[in-house]
Amino acid sequence: MITGNKGEWSEIYALFKLIGDKKLHPGDSKIKKIQNIVYPILKILRTEVNGNFEYSIEDDLVVISGNEEVFRIAISEFKTKASYLLAKIKVNQGTFSVPEIQQFMQSINCLSLKASSSAKTDITIIVHDQRTGLQPSLGFSIKSQLGNPSTLLNAGETTNFIYKIVGVNLSDTDISQINNISSRSKIKDRITEIISKNGKFEFIKTQRTVFSNNLILIDSFLPQILSSVLFQFYSSTLSDTESLVKITEEKKPLGFDTSDKHLFYSYKIKRFLTDIALGMMPSKVWTGQYDATGGYLIVKADGEILCYHVYNKNEFENYLLANTKLETASSTRHGFGELYEESGQLYFKLNLQIRFK
Repeated sequence: MITGNKGEWSEIYALFKLIGDKKLHPGDSKIKKIQNIVYPILKILRTEVNGNFEYSIEDDLVVISGNEEVFRIAISEFKTKASYLLAKIKVNQGTFSVPEIQQFMQSINCLSLKASSSAKTDITIIVHDQRTGLQPSLGFSIKSQLGNPSTLLNAGETTNFIYKIVGVNLSDTDISQINNISSRSKIKDRITEIISKNGKFEFIKTQRTVFSNNLILIDSFLPQILSSVLFQFYSSTLSDTESLVKITEEKKPLGFDTSDKHLFYSYKIKRFLTDIALGMMPSKVWTGQYDATGGYLIVKADGEILCYHVYNKNEFENYLLANTKLETASSTRHGFGELYEESGQLYFKLNLQIRFK
């Protein structure tokens, strides 16, 4: 019996739905279909435990090949099964099975919910681009809005930013009192308390050098820019990335020359989000080499599927900026949000975690 959560079943739904639709629709930053651009699907490739399988679309039939077998199934079958599976995903919670769909999956050599792959690619689609005449092979990671929003950047000690507290002498009692603030928004309240005593936060470095160097590889100013965006998040009511970047743009923390209205911060944060989306991890040395994945397929709450790909870089970047937010992870687990002393100097750590809205 195959069981999975909403996100895992969404992968199978995406396979059925795309074959049924026979085309791929790109989306904009508001997760709406871009009118007048459609990519007819020629083939969908999927790697299973028992080999590689190809789903070729030929008029009203799907030709399924792999392991020297070739058989044909009507497109209408996939449409019916996609509608049925969508309804089941919507009503179920936790981990569940869908026996009728499992039977159909086995008949088309689809033996597992997740494609068997070491890269982030969940599905590879060969499309016909009517504008260029090319037939690119596009790798996608599937993100589903049918379940809980997924994280883009997971929290860890690797994503801690260290700030030096300057301009104030705090006694042991002050430090203890601030660290014991345990309100619902305790980290924000601790920051407010430090600032009320004339303390200033001065970014020093990220906790791990690998993460810092990954950021510098993307853009040499990125550690400072992110530290500013992060501090803005923890010291205000804002959480969505776009608003935080806008405020940072207005505050000009790095003093770039904006006399010609260059959007320095927005541009650099978009590059950062794209690199995370396509393979950069805080704990591993980043070479700038994207995974086989080149983008995301978004399964919307109504079952519509939209694509974002570095093939259309601007739309992909705008989508990431408009649809992510910062959030507070567990401060005890990741060791941040408290004043601490080293060599007579006070420090405070803040943690970066980014989630889809």
